Amino acid sequence: MKWQGSSKRKFTGGRLISNRGKQKHELGREAGEPNVDTTRKKQIRTRGGNIKMRLLRCDVASVADPVTGKSKIAKIERVKDNSANLNYIRRNIISKGAIIKTDLGDARVTSRPGQDGVVNAILVAK
Repeated sequence: MKWQGSSKRKFTGGRLISNRGKQKHELGREAGEPNVDTTRKKQIRTRGGNIKMRLLRCDVASVADPVTGKSKIAKIERVKDNSANLNYIRRNIISKGAIIKTDLGDARVTSRPGQDGVVNAILVAK
């Protein structure tokens, strides 16, 4: 979670005294870090009245097979690799680009589960 306003320093390195405080449109939120467990979602209202589905936990993924072009629902067993953060592997946190072990085989996550509310993946060739 971070404040997305302007810097407290000038480009020269000098201190910049702000003439106003934090604004609502500069709001930062905690990152959605979905882990492997029974599925649970949360709705977040974003700027302009739009909605994001925050995935808190998930145990199934929609896995596409690039050879056949078909997609199936597969059970997620665990996270095998996550290049975003090595600590995510131990904590079983799913993010875009993570390699997950499913009952169909290893798959790479293509969706953004913390913002889309679903886990879409593509089977990885062995």
